[in-house]
Amino acid sequence: MGENKLPSDNILEIKDLYLAFGGLAALSNVNAVVKRHEILAIIGPNGAGKTSLFNSITGFYHPQMGGICFDGVDITKLASHEIAKLGIARTFQNIALYSGLSTLDNLMAARHIAMRANFLYGAIYFGRAMKEEVENRRIVEEIIDFLEIQPIRKQVVANLPYGMRKRVDLGRALALEPKILLLDEPMAGMNVEEKEDMARFIIDIFETKKIPIVLVEHDMALVMDIADRVIVLDFGRKIADSNPENIVKNPKVISAYLGVKETEFAESGAL
Repeated sequence: MGENKLPSDNILEIKDLYLAFGGLAALSNVNAVVKRHEILAIIGPNGAGKTSLFNSITGFYHPQMGGICFDGVDITKLASHEIAKLGIARTFQNIALYSGLSTLDNLMAARHIAMRANFLYGAIYFGRAMKEEVENRRIVEEIIDFLEIQPIRKQVVANLPYGMRKRVDLGRALALEPKILLLDEPMAGMNVEEKEDMARFIIDIFETKKIPIVLVEHDMALVMDIADRVIVLDFGRKIADSNPENIVKNPKVISAYLGVKETEFAESGAL
């Protein structure tokens, strides 16, 4: 009898990924892994390929070469909805909520992926459909409590402050009950207090829900504070992959990514 294999420590593996638009390479032979128990930050200047990498992982883009394996499954050519069902959830740099719906309805909309009742059960709201509704509502209410958004649960999201809309976007990703969470600039445009709140929620998600997190963020001080490991992209290529302490001292990162002298980098608060 064969031995049962233990799951790999890597939940996501990216190998030799190449993505081009016309003659312009957005990603050039990128190799990376995400471990099951880490917060991984991906940094780089605008146009470095960070969002292109996220879009490739989540099925919005399909790379011309290379492969992506998630939890033992090749997802390179899968559609975005198939990838979401496997357990990959993300937030977006530009908030993509249903602006005319309430906070509660936005979170409930994300639960469609877990619905199994057929059209007839749903139409008459009986049996399986009723049980699903109760369970989905329970999960959503737990998220509302977790993210401390009870006061806005019935408010239309279009009327919410920007920081709260970002929090609802995070909640919608959590409503998918993901195995991994991709956060695309979750703190962009926030004030200091809102950033502190979001950082706290990210750490709480990682520590209490045990969900590995991949974070794209321009706030260097925050990245260095919460990330276990940092990958640096520049012009679609990976130029560094190490712990935060090594990243901030890497000459390639300081010059190629930041384009500033080390003393200026230190003044930014990252060192």
